[in-house]
Amino acid sequence: MYRIDRNRALVQTTDFFTPIVDDPFAFGQIAAANAMSDVYAMGGRPLTALNLMGIPAGVVPPATIHAILRGGAAKIKEAKCVLVGGHTIRNPEPIYGLAVTGLVSPRRMLTNSNARAGDVLILTKPLGTGIITTGIKRGLTSRKLERKVIALMTKLNSAGAVLAEQGLLKAAVDVTGFGLLGHLAAMCRASGVGAEISARAIPVIGVEVSQLIAADCIPGGSRDNLAFADKFTEWQAATSEQKLLLADAQTSGGLLLSVPRRNLEKVLKLLSLEQALCAAVIGRIVRSKKPKIRVSA
Repeated sequence: MYRIDRNRALVQTTDFFTPIVDDPFAFGQIAAANAMSDVYAMGGRPLTALNLMGIPAGVVPPATIHAILRGGAAKIKEAKCVLVGGHTIRNPEPIYGLAVTGLVSPRRMLTNSNARAGDVLILTKPLGTGIITTGIKRGLTSRKLERKVIALMTKLNSAGAVLAEQGLLKAAVDVTGFGLLGHLAAMCRASGVGAEISARAIPVIGVEVSQLIAADCIPGGSRDNLAFADKFTEWQAATSEQKLLLADAQTSGGLLLSVPRRNLEKVLKLLSLEQALCAAVIGRIVRSKKPKIRVSA
């Protein structure tokens, strides 16, 4: 973040990755939504975006490149952001994403260091994108599930900006590659608190996720996340499936909100108005000398 004056600060972020779905237009949408998510997670609104693209020359046809860029541009337009250019290089495999500049009020911004004991934890998108996209690559998912996960990953996290502007919370983070437990642990560490979450309260994208887990369709990043999470998580009650979901590496995941209890009903109502994919109350922030997370039934 770069503070301009008392009322304005810039939020600058970037993200890009290789294709995780077959549809190039959907891939562009997902990559753009994911790149803008950090701005929303800090309570800001995207202003401008630059395309970042790497393409293997002579391998990916121009029509596919065009579709990826159209997908990204469509999502940028939906965010009322302006595409101001970009840069493309030759690369052994396709990559696409954005460099994004947003604007936020320094007095209303959200960080991962302002969670307080007693806050309620709310998740705005269900988990399982890492498992499902791995299943897509292996040809193990239904077309219906693929459409469902694409719709989830292309959904903008713009509710973060609305909540911040209303002054309803001070702490949030978007759930991406380090999984729910990894991002919650970072929030606890930065805020000097601990957390308790309910394994049964965790929303899941669909019932097919269980079948994919049973088929050992687990991305390497999710396995690494779980091994790391074991260092700071107290597993009072959780199945092996729930543990994997809590550590699953998400792409364009939802927001994890730390909400003062007095504002809970207002936040839930606003998330409904903003058509958040879910508004699951999954736990709470607790006093703790260490950034421990306790997972109960």
